[in-house]
Amino acid sequence: MGKIKKNSYGVILTIGLAIVAKWISNFIPYQLISASVFALLLGMVLNPLVSKNDKFKSGITFVSKKILRLAIILMGLTLSFSQVVSVGKYSIIVMCFTLFTAFGGGYLVGKLFGMNWKLSGLISAGTGICGGSAVAAIAPTIDAEDKDVAYAISATFIFDVLMVILFPIAGRFFGMSDMGYGLWAGTAVNDTSSVVAAGYAFSDVAGAYSVIVKLTRTLSIIPTVLCFSLINERINAKKLKLEGKSTEHRKVDLKKIFPYFILMFLVMVVIKSTGFISPEVSVAASDCSKFMMVMALGAIGLKTNFKEMSQSGIKPMIHGFIISTLVVVVSFLVQMALGQL
Repeated sequence: MGKIKKNSYGVILTIGLAIVAKWISNFIPYQLISASVFALLLGMVLNPLVSKNDKFKSGITFVSKKILRLAIILMGLTLSFSQVVSVGKYSIIVMCFTLFTAFGGGYLVGKLFGMNWKLSGLISAGTGICGGSAVAAIAPTIDAEDKDVAYAISATFIFDVLMVILFPIAGRFFGMSDMGYGLWAGTAVNDTSSVVAAGYAFSDVAGAYSVIVKLTRTLSIIPTVLCFSLINERINAKKLKLEGKSTEHRKVDLKKIFPYFILMFLVMVVIKSTGFISPEVSVAASDCSKFMMVMALGAIGLKTNFKEMSQSGIKPMIHGFIISTLVVVVSFLVQMALGQL
């Protein structure tokens, strides 16, 4: 009961924020700006006030992490396995190009700007995989400093805010299909929450597809963390060798980095594919899932401090914008080549 009460203030606040955001979005023509975007922006505006009151902190964190994952799991009840497979096979092809662009381009831009490899790598991971989640997963394995983590998350987040607004407009301008747009948003927008916002701002179908693609992309966290851990271990081993000290191998705990909510999402998809779920239940799950996602975006906005982000410096921001833009362009061009626009 104590934990429920502790989270209740933040949860109630995000519910209220979601209701207001959905109400405002009703006045926007063609739903160019979704309720998720308004929830995010409203949360950011309220951050200076809410951050001063600790009673909201626990609940806001709970919504931004647990409720978002629960929303994605519930979304599995609205999708069939054939849909997941049809989108997933194309996303893997596009992902190969976007991940190469993010890490290859990130390394070169980092060198050009004279940035340390850890900060450059974190920004590339946030851009290429899944925003703050990838940064948070990789940071401990390379002994990244707190300021590097803050820089990396800020650099990818600001770009995401712009993309959530601009992607639906661009998708309509290019006359993209729901599947094509979902594939584009899922492979080019960084954070999961931003993919959700950008996807559903175009259409419900595109939103569902974009999340499938994003979840496929999220799985690349595992090999990426292992690679970064290996690189860091070798660099540290060289330093210790030069200092005449012994080296000690560090083990990577896969249980801590594996996104288990993806497995639950797939379980829900399998259940839906069996035909046991009625259309009424599927619609109810969809409505509940979308409302939870709006809540999660509001919570993320409430956790975002503009002042702290402005102190991150300009080079990491430019680095993030360059790599993110390259990923957006490469994803679009690969889809064009595959005939999936």
